Amino acid sequence: MFGTIYNITYQSSEDLQQEIEAELMKVDGEFSMFNPESTVARINRGDSAVERSAMFQEVFQLALTVNRETDGAFDITVAPLVNAWGFGFKHEQLPTPAQVDSLLQIRNQMDFSAIAKGYGCDVVARLLESKGIHHYMVEIGGEVVVSGRNSKGDNWHIGITKPNDDSLSVDGEMQTVLTITDKAMATSGNYRNFYYQGGRKYAHTIDPRTGYPVQHSLLSATVFAADCTTADAYATSFMVLGLEGAKAVLQRHPELMAYLIYTDEQGQLAVWSSPALKEYER
Repeated sequence: MFGTIYNITYQSSEDLQQEIEAELMKVDGEFSMFNPESTVARINRGDSAVERSAMFQEVFQLALTVNRETDGAFDITVAPLVNAWGFGFKHEQLPTPAQVDSLLQIRNQMDFSAIAKGYGCDVVARLLESKGIHHYMVEIGGEVVVSGRNSKGDNWHIGITKPNDDSLSVDGEMQTVLTITDKAMATSGNYRNFYYQGGRKYAHTIDPRTGYPVQHSLLSATVFAADCTTADAYATSFMVLGLEGAKAVLQRHPELMAYLIYTDEQGQLAVWSSPALKEYER
């Protein structure tokens, strides 16, 4: 689903796979960049007759809120720049500075890929709650919502991957494992989606304010929030803002927690985490 793998564990006597997949297909039908009949694809083509559903409006409004709270670091109109740098649904040559400047002015396409997986997790969690199910873990491509207890009666054990260059996702070495419940978690990082051209590494996080891939020491940002849509959006924002910028946002938003992995001045992996996260570490 959404071009990735999902895992959903829940305590129930019912098999809800069909209903779960139906809900996820609704999300896909709104936000997929690869589905030509999705709402966002039709809007990007200039279809003025497309109806914006309550689901679309909910995510759109949250995207605007996070854009405002991060001074433009999160921006769903970044799609033309993502495509120009070769990380979207079509791969082109690297853009010239003039092309980047031009694309910064146009911004006539939306890209919800930095928020849709998180929203998918929330939609499934809502479905489970509506069925009276309160013990579950929903995971889509690394974005997670957990509630209640696992099958052993404990809080859920959720790993944060060490940010090694791993474009095939075969390594999976854990940086840490947290024991949490009733939380949503999303991770963004440049260690899997990147390519080399002309001897230079291009990371997939594009700064929507400059039009260029980010170049800073932050390798991975994991954000914890009350819902996964919010966590997903802020995780992406933090990868744009870098370590100090992320800390500044967290100061303004005590409802958020984060686990940030970066390279220090000696080139070694280092970690900064919200003080409140200490109690969740195993």
